[in-house]
Parts: sequence; structure tokens; C-alpha cells
Amino acid sequence: MPILRIAQAQIDPIVGDFEYNTKKILSYTEMAKKQSADIIVFPELCLCGYPPEDLLLKSNFLESSMKAIKDLSLLITDITAIVGYPDYQNKKVYNAAAIIQNRKILSVYHKIELSSYGIFDEKRYFKEGSRLLALKMGDVTIVPTICEDIWIEGNMIERFAKEAGDLVINLSASPFHIGKFQLRIDRGREFTRRSRCPLFFTNLVGGQDELVFDGGSFSLTAEGDIISCARRFCEHILFTDIDISPTKRKINNGEIVELELSQTEREYIEPYLADKVSPIEEIYYALVLGTRDYVNKNGFKKVLIGLSGGIDSSLVAAIAVDALGKENVIGVTMPSKFTSSETLTDAERIAKNLGIKLIKLEIWSIYEEYLKVLSKVFDTSVHTVAHENLQARIRGNLLMALSNRFGYLVLTTGNKSETAVGYCTLYGDTAGGFAVIKDVPKMMVYELARFVNRIWAKEIIPESVIRRPPTAELRPNQKDEDTLPPYPILDRIIHAYVEEDKGIDEIIKEGFDPEIVKNVIRMIDRNEYKRRQSPPGIKITPKAFGKDWRFPITNRYMKA
Repeated sequence: MPILRIAQAQIDPIVGDFEYNTKKILSYTEMAKKQSADIIVFPELCLCGYPPEDLLLKSNFLESSMKAIKDLSLLITDITAIVGYPDYQNKKVYNAAAIIQNRKILSVYHKIELSSYGIFDEKRYFKEGSRLLALKMGDVTIVPTICEDIWIEGNMIERFAKEAGDLVINLSASPFHIGKFQLRIDRGREFTRRSRCPLFFTNLVGGQDELVFDGGSFSLTAEGDIISCARRFCEHILFTDIDISPTKRKINNGEIVELELSQTEREYIEPYLADKVSPIEEIYYALVLGTRDYVNKNGFKKVLIGLSGGIDSSLVAAIAVDALGKENVIGVTMPSKFTSSETLTDAERIAKNLGIKLIKLEIWSIYEEYLKVLSKVFDTSVHTVAHENLQARIRGNLLMALSNRFGYLVLTTGNKSETAVGYCTLYGDTAGGFAVIKDVPKMMVYELARFVNRIWAKEIIPESVIRRPPTAELRPNQKDEDTLPPYPILDRIIHAYVEEDKGIDEIIKEGFDPEIVKNVIRMIDRNEYKRRQSPPGIKITPKAFGKDWRFPITNRYMKA
């Protein structure tokens, strides 16, 4: 039996751009052919982009998909390509993988295990597959699967692989969150050890709205050892040579498709193992990739950031520069009389350190004009929260005016801790098009700021910014902790309530002050209306506000 050479192409498609995605698939297919690969495997639904969501409810979109897979198949020769796409048959839609060889679609596999948890809602769109498929390449039996098919212990796919397969390929679109890469490896190992089949897991890469796909495609032996692993957070084609002794297993059920096997002699390729990525690195790279793809795929050229001189806006600016280049990032500082000279100076230093343009717009005269108008309705001489929010909304208006005039995208700078408890101003600092650090807790913001300085090997974000007590500077001597618990405590309570779904009593038992816990949970619950009106942002935790968090605005359950 000749050695099989399998190419795994983790590509970054664009949802709905069939022409672009087809060209990319063909480009990677040519790369694989130049390396004499026998098979090239692409990610789940890569032909249409992932996730296509309610586009799958539109018949013209599905018809475009069917035309695209047919047109693609006519252009593929001298290699077997396995491509993910939505298959539209008899008014039913399947999450599918086309098996293409010699300008023909030889067979189509339909995903059997549909995901309907967290961000996934596949049963809304797809019908479950029911047919098992075995690909015979020479004496080797290959079992194609799609994503969740290998995550369910003891299911029919696993049993089929154990009975009939020599190796399993998996087309996946598994989105990133902290620790997800290791979770995939662990689940893959469990599958290989139960099925006794090597596994080739090919994952999507790129940003799509709130989601980031981190790639990290890999292959495992039947014992669960890593053979090869692709880079993360970038496109990559991974080549792996594998010599499999056929097990002569019988195929008692399922369709069998015979594939041609190239007999080309070639030198053995050493398996590639990408460098490991630390937890803080993977978070930062996810934020950079998510920002780059959101901006570029939506057709923006430049971004605007309200650069206050605080740590949140400083981090967002650094991420934006890494994602888009300094020439495409513009900072806007909008001081009032409550803005300290230190923060104003730090905003200027950060802009200089990053090499970005900085626009300065004073807001105090505008603020006073607003107060004159409002004085006809209420006493504006007494400083209230309305005064503070007014300043934030003026800043939001100025940023959006610049956005309207120049067509630049406004990046908001609120973090998860603030978003959770509503420590933000609706139509003020929440105004914008994309919330880069929306899912990043405040204490993680500090870690990422220090990481920025390490990777740039100089002080991009000044130490004065990192050490200064956080403040919105909307009134004299204001500090965040005037309103909120200390962030180390706040972040732990938010994590327990939002990400772990713990109740009040459970959280209090962890040693937190009961009144603080109750107050934080009240704030989280009653500020859902703000979160619904905020821009999308990058998901980096297992449970982010948005698709992961489906909380009723109107409810009376928790009134502690």
C-alpha cells in the first residue's frame, strides 16, 4: 500500500461570496497537487462561508450553492477534493461534504449529528443525514465526517468507523474560545481511542461577525498521538504522509465509493507541528484576526477609536494597528474639563507610540450648549448621571459624524466587565460599529496591555496607563470603584453568573459578600436592554453576551 498524502486546507472564506470562495478552494487545490497530495480536505461549509445563518432559508442562496459546487467540481482534476457546502435536495437542506474527483461529484456525505447548543442552531436550517459513507482509496477505507459527528460518544458514526474505517477525516468549523484548541485535541483523542482510527481534523480560520475560527487543523494516530498540526489564526495548508496497514474490516452498511489512487513516487514529507500558543497569545491573536476580518470583509478602509488615554481604548488601538496597519487607524481624543492632563498626555503618547493620526475635538462648549437647552426642563446646576451620560453621548455623536463623513468604522472600547453591569452609556461610548474587547474581562485587559508591550518589545501602552485607577472622567475625581466592586471581585462574580450559570447562593458560598453578589447580579440582569443595542464584538470566552446569552429583558425572576 503506498503512503497516503493528505492535505488539510484551513481557509478563510467569506459568507455568501461563492466566487471568492471557489477561487480560494481552487488555489489551495493547486498547492496540494504541486505537492502530489492524494486528497485535499476543506472545512465545513467553506464553499458558502460559515455560519451562513438565515441565508440558508433563502432558496436563491441555496441554488447558488448548488451551482457553485457543480462549477467547482468541473475544475478539479488529478486529486480527490472533499469540500463542505449546503446541499439542497427536494426542498431539504443538508450540511454536506462533496467528494470530488476527475471533474465529478462522486458522492455527497450529509452531516448526521447536528449541533443545537451555544451559538449553534443547525436544526433550524438542516435536516439530519442518515447515510454512512466509506471511501475506498486502494485498500484503505476512509470515513468522512463533519464536525459534531465525532463529538458524540458511541454514536453510529463512531461505531461505523470502528467496524469499517482505516482513517477518519473531519470537516469542521469550530469557533474559538479560550481553551477550545485543547478541547478539540482531547475530543479527537477520545474518538480515535474508541474508534481505533487515525483522525484528520480540518478546521476553518477567520473572523465572521462575533465569531473567530482559529484553524489549528491536526491529525492524530489511532492511539491519540499528534502526528501534525497547522498554525493557528492564519490560513495554512497542512500536508501529512500516513502509511496505513488496511485492517480488512467489513463494511456491513453504508455506501462505498471507489476513489482512484495516485501511484506517483515522492519523497516523504516530515509532519509539521506548529508552535504552541499561550493562553494570552491566543486571546490577542483572536482579537486581531476578528478585527481584521470584520473590517475588511465589510468593506471598510479605516477605523476610528475614541482614544481617552485609558487602558481599554489603548488596547483597542494597539489591536487595530496590528490588524489593519497604523495608516488605517485614527484616534480621536475628546477632552472635557474633567479630563486630567495625565490622561490627555497619555492619549497623545499612545498615538505617537503606535504611529497613528490623532484628532483632538474639545467637547466642553458643546456640553454647555446642551445644558442651556435642557435647563428649560430641569435644573442643570446640580450634577447628575444625566450630565455624565451627556458627555459620553456628545463623544459618540462626534465619532459617528466622522464615520458618516469619511466612511470609517468606529471601534468601541467597552470591556466585558462594563458591558455586563451596564457601566456604559447607551448611544454614548456604546456607539459604533464593532466592539473589539466586548468579551474581554477588565483584568484580562491589563494582561493583554502588558502582552502588547512584550510583543512590541517597548512601552507602547505607558505604564502610567496600566497603573492608573480606571475612571470614566465624567465628574471630578471619579473612579470606577465609586460605583463598582473592585474589578478582581467583579470579574469573578460575572464569570460565575454568566459563564458558569451559578445562582446567587452558589456564588455567595464561594466567599463573596452577599450584598455585593446581589447588587452585581441585579446590574447584569437589568442591563440586558443595553447589551441588545450595542454593536457586535469578538467572542473569546466560552459564554459571551450575544448568541451565547439569551436572557429576557422583561422578567421578574431575580429580585433579591
